[in-house]
Amino acid sequence: MSGNEHTRRSAVALGYQAQSEQAPSVKAKGKGLIAEEIIERARENNIPVQEDPSLVELLSQLEINQSIPPELYEVVAEVFAFLYRVDQHSSS
Repeated sequence: MSGNEHTRRSAVALGYQAQSEQAPSVKAKGKGLIAEEIIERARENNIPVQEDPSLVELLSQLEINQSIPPELYEVVAEVFAFLYRVDQHSSS
């Protein structure tokens, strides 16, 4: 990985607790080594990773534990649907 700021990897981890949250929220975010650690921990825990630089850029503007804004509901719902399908496929 290059040290160039423009090529550093970014990551945002989302979570959702239906009983206590109205919408998914940002659980972790970071660039460079922190992003690599977020991705590694997700993989270690069999949490699917979806790469979407545009969405990560938008979500990176939110604070930790901040719920996603309504404008992002649809795109984040698509991500969760993708992750659900991946999870169903891998558990079969």
